[in-house]
Amino acid sequence: MRFLDEERSWNLLRDKVFEQQSCPAEFERIGRKIAKSCGGLPLAIAVAAGILTNCNRTQHHWLKIARNITLAVATNDDQISKILTLSYDHLPWQLKACFLYMGGFPEDYNIPVSKLTKLWVAEGFLEPNGPKSLEELAEEYLEDLIKRNLVLIIRKRSNGKIRFCGLHDLLRDLCIQKARMKEFFHVTNNSARDIQNQRRLSIHFDISDGLLDKCACASPIRSMLVFRSSVASLSFLRGFRLLRVLDLLRTVLLFMPPEITQLFFLRFLALTGRLKVPPSISKLQNLQTLMIRMYRWETGDSILFLPIEIWEMRQLRHLIVFEGSMLPTPLAAAPSGRRVLENLQTLFVDNFKFTSNAIEMMPNLKKLKVYYCDVFTAVWAKYCLSNLVHLCLLETLSLMFRPVGLEVNPFPANFALPSTLQKLTLTDCALPWQDMAVIHSLPNLEVLKLRDDAFMGEKWECSEGEFPRLKFLLMELLNLKCWQVESSHFPRLERLIIKRCWRLDEIPCEIGDIPTLELIEVPIGLGRKSAADSAVLIQEEQRSLGNDLLQVRIHSK
Repeated sequence: MRFLDEERSWNLLRDKVFEQQSCPAEFERIGRKIAKSCGGLPLAIAVAAGILTNCNRTQHHWLKIARNITLAVATNDDQISKILTLSYDHLPWQLKACFLYMGGFPEDYNIPVSKLTKLWVAEGFLEPNGPKSLEELAEEYLEDLIKRNLVLIIRKRSNGKIRFCGLHDLLRDLCIQKARMKEFFHVTNNSARDIQNQRRLSIHFDISDGLLDKCACASPIRSMLVFRSSVASLSFLRGFRLLRVLDLLRTVLLFMPPEITQLFFLRFLALTGRLKVPPSISKLQNLQTLMIRMYRWETGDSILFLPIEIWEMRQLRHLIVFEGSMLPTPLAAAPSGRRVLENLQTLFVDNFKFTSNAIEMMPNLKKLKVYYCDVFTAVWAKYCLSNLVHLCLLETLSLMFRPVGLEVNPFPANFALPSTLQKLTLTDCALPWQDMAVIHSLPNLEVLKLRDDAFMGEKWECSEGEFPRLKFLLMELLNLKCWQVESSHFPRLERLIIKRCWRLDEIPCEIGDIPTLELIEVPIGLGRKSAADSAVLIQEEQRSLGNDLLQVRIHSK
């Protein structure tokens, strides 16, 4: 580990706490003392800064924290451990549970934030707060832990939200230590004694099913996260009747064990395998999240046919089948005054028909991803996609079609999308560029991804009033040759990513005049003239005008 001298230690602490602001003189003396107590360890300094950032900014509170850190490191040679413990002790009780839970993931594991927040909700760690959804509250909790420098950002999404997060090894060790002391969760090591009387299990190693069978009788276990690749049997589940969380996403199952549908208290269920979901899945009336990844065998059918009884699961918030699924359309509208899946926020399925009845059944849907594998151009009408406009809370939409060759597949007449959309991904839709008029005026759209002939044609001519809030634009594998655009068409664009658009001659120089633009990313050109060359020219012109913020990245893909 690289140590910092006193001056660099103070600079790091100051920058973490005050960011772009100057440090008041009355805090500098105390801050330097705290930085010195951290012994030049960057992680300890960052965590100490997290404590200071979240306390009242008064000399009294800073002096109190300085005394606590000084006392902690004075009583033990392990300075960093004491400082990390002190930071944990300063957490509100809700954040303590969320932070400890992350220690159940394997070392150096990239934790998917979308999954982590669903687990926190299922575990009941969150305190409802007014109109905010539990998922929104979970994201705020995570951001709080990040601001305290207890959680690392691994990768962000195109909209700036966090996609993967993780823990420093020392902070993960702290989580495991505290969790063991509080009997909060346990990482298994193939010992029955260690498993008994635990509330949460995180299984990272091979553990015999017989051992779990012995522990299953009247087991208090509420949660089981499994990170090994296979299991011989899940018969032990018969004894784990109180399970709330069962995560088997990294475990390949040959079939869906019938014991699962007997777990009445289950809130989170994640499975991988060539599975058949029985109608009895509707017995899980407390289930909030159902995630299924179909395992593709060399032969045989790999389509998951979901039962129509799914529509009876009133608590379901997230139905995610990663690929190869068929969800039947509800046969009739919901009874008057009752919306069956009114809690449903996320839906990932294939070939789904958005009838008026279906739309009525899920009025609060926020995230939708659908793949259509029909090879013809009437997909929009056959699957009632014109009804999508009635999903009044939809924020994220991804539509993927099976390639139809060179045939253009226009929107139906009077087609519209929900004005609430913030992120839109289109793949293989084969739309004509004239149909961009449906998209460009969406008032809240911030992210647009066009992939694999999402639009067909050599020329995209933009017009006034387009994309008022768009921040991120991806164009990938389009046959676009000429792009006519003015800076006013994308007034808030921050990132322009172009991948494998080999026919695109150049990026219009007007793109460089967008005041918010931070990044242009383009592939290496294959011909004499390329988009990469024009991107370099745009950067050079902007630098000559005093704009040093614009970055250009040229990649080989």
